[in-house]
Amino acid sequence: MQQDAARLAYRGRTASIGFAHGQFVRVNAGASSKRAAGSPAQEAEAFRGAVHAASRQIAEVAAAAGGEAAQILEFQVALLEDEEFLDPAFTLIDDGVAADAAFSRIVDEQITDYNSAPDEYLQARSSDLADLRDRVLRILGGGESRTVSIPQGAVVCADDLPPSRFLEIDWSAGGGLALLRGSPTSHVAMLARARGIPMVVQLGSVSNASMALLDGEGATLELDPSAEQIGRFERRREVHRKNRASARAILRRPTASWRGERIRLLINIQRVEDLEHADAQYADGIGLMRSEFLLDGHGALPDEETQYQAYDAVLRWAGQRPVTIRTFDAGGDKPVAGFTPEGEANPFLGLRGLRLCLSRPDIFMVQLRALARAAVRGNLKVMLPMVTAPAELEAARKLFAEAVASLQADGVAAMLPELGIMVEVPAAAMAVAEFKAAFFSIGSNDLAQYVLACDRSNGVLASLMDPLHPAVMELIARTAEHGRRSGTAVSLCGDMASDPRCIPALLDCGLRELSVNSSALAQIKQTIDRLSSGGSGG
Repeated sequence: MQQDAARLAYRGRTASIGFAHGQFVRVNAGASSKRAAGSPAQEAEAFRGAVHAASRQIAEVAAAAGGEAAQILEFQVALLEDEEFLDPAFTLIDDGVAADAAFSRIVDEQITDYNSAPDEYLQARSSDLADLRDRVLRILGGGESRTVSIPQGAVVCADDLPPSRFLEIDWSAGGGLALLRGSPTSHVAMLARARGIPMVVQLGSVSNASMALLDGEGATLELDPSAEQIGRFERRREVHRKNRASARAILRRPTASWRGERIRLLINIQRVEDLEHADAQYADGIGLMRSEFLLDGHGALPDEETQYQAYDAVLRWAGQRPVTIRTFDAGGDKPVAGFTPEGEANPFLGLRGLRLCLSRPDIFMVQLRALARAAVRGNLKVMLPMVTAPAELEAARKLFAEAVASLQADGVAAMLPELGIMVEVPAAAMAVAEFKAAFFSIGSNDLAQYVLACDRSNGVLASLMDPLHPAVMELIARTAEHGRRSGTAVSLCGDMASDPRCIPALLDCGLRELSVNSSALAQIKQTIDRLSSGGSGG
């Protein structure tokens, strides 16, 4: 963090590009409300009510958000339904400790344990626990029990902000997010980018103010700015707006090209509603449809018909354009009750993705049947996540063929779509020639995380989490080169594809197909256009 004390200007790190000029609002993640304690019976009842209210709130936020955001919040819901997690607090309450003090004591001990754990996944979970603790304490204290009241267009400042708090804020009128800590690779940063909310992290200590200017492009925060500062800021914002307008005009061109070769630009979606984005219609197809949104419902896993209807809706939207649907990528930071195992020491390296699906053929087969039925409706490709060995791909192919045969035997139209894998495990990238896949899609987020041994949600490691690290780029280039030699399609669907600074390196690696967030489609097409014209790719 760099500060110009005379002008109250601070510099951090960009997490999401954009500009915000509005009221400066600090959000205190903690709970400050004081409450009078009652009898043990009254405290137990108050605590039980607060837990139920918190669980309901988080579930509602998750349902409204959908997609990966909902999966992130499942961890908190699962904890609030876990008797082993809550029982120690009830024991303290029975001993005469106030409900808020009892819950704080229990959770704070666990936060300390998580923070001291050698495993980065467990360290990152401490922020989820702190968020959960603060929510329950706010409800017990009678304060801020529902949505966060933030003036429209405000620049929100916090030490850090968990996903649940971010999702409770109404960003429909714009605004921005300034974090004293945080990470550009955190879940909140991903949510901000998906919603076009400017965000700057790692600002350090900042003063109080009434108004703020947040420049997500330059990673600066200016407090109580002068008229001169505002003028310069608005000129930068206008340049940004014109660049965006120019990029949107480029969107209407039929294709992107580089050095005479066509570059296919597809989009990533988390749920069917994402297709409503104004820029989605200009994509060459869908390079990644995450199917985990179907696991967001509480109480039951999705049946075959529910899944089929969702897949069919996307294929109907796409027409003849390709649609790549990823099978359930549950596990890791996306636990699902009744599906993912509990108590894994390191879920990121545990039973997740295809590993999990193969261990639960009863659940996996339902999804494969729905996909086999949808395959006859359009240009469907199916992608398997978290693949390490060729045998996993072949086991999934065998199950898929069984699903198709069973449907056809019952007179139901079904077919086996193209079957490919995500290249996100370093072993898969190193041995890519061993896989008999119809296509490869590089998941650069997890690939970088595993190659660099850095949890991408851990802000302390942000400086090491460089997707352009030579080791990461070598594996990307290796996969692309195999695709060229074998005639197998290779794409990249991670955050790198939506980052203009990464585009020259990805094109130089030989990639000719990128899948980006809809909000980044125009900018990436413009970046490629400038590279083709010999201009700056930034």
